Amino acid sequence: MSFTQKEIESLNRSLRDKSPLEIAQWAVLNAKRPVVTTNFRPYEAAILNVCVRALDDIPVIWCDSGYNTPNTYRHAELLKEQLKLNIKLYVPLQTVAHRDAIMGIPDIDDPRHKIFTEQVKLEPFMRAMSEFKPDVWFTNLRKGQTALRDSLDILSLSKDGVLKVSPFYYYSDAELDIYLQENKLPNEFKYFDPTKVLENRECGLHTN
Repeated sequence: MSFTQKEIESLNRSLRDKSPLEIAQWAVLNAKRPVVTTNFRPYEAAILNVCVRALDDIPVIWCDSGYNTPNTYRHAELLKEQLKLNIKLYVPLQTVAHRDAIMGIPDIDDPRHKIFTEQVKLEPFMRAMSEFKPDVWFTNLRKGQTALRDSLDILSLSKDGVLKVSPFYYYSDAELDIYLQENKLPNEFKYFDPTKVLENRECGLHTN
């Protein structure tokens, strides 16, 4: 699937009033190799639910840094069972124990934090994308999360030209709470991302 920026702007206007499921169904119909990425952070159940409803065996790429909380791992197992997720697991090439012995989790101002982020998040993600070569990438980006994400929309292009689809882009936390409740989906609030530290900081997956 290939769209010009002008076409994407036009499509965003037409999709603005569609439901998240309708957006996901539209994207799947126009995709050859769709994937959804997840880290099982808060509200991820919503994007996973619409994706599997649009395409039940869609590859669910989980780049597990190894630093998730026990609660997040339990949440992931619950959703895997409830939604019958087709999980494709990617983990860092180095174990947490090895990295802890060498550098631990560097402070945000430590020059080694860039290396840490590359090892635990960016390298596994790039490896996954290289193997799957998706033309559509479902994400749960939402307006108001970061300055970068405020500049995006339901549809946007990744730095590699993959069409990113964010069906819940205009949803608030309150609206997502209702969505999860109506669809009997669990949520997770004990999530920890050692590469971001600050909630409004980008980790690198969505930067251009």
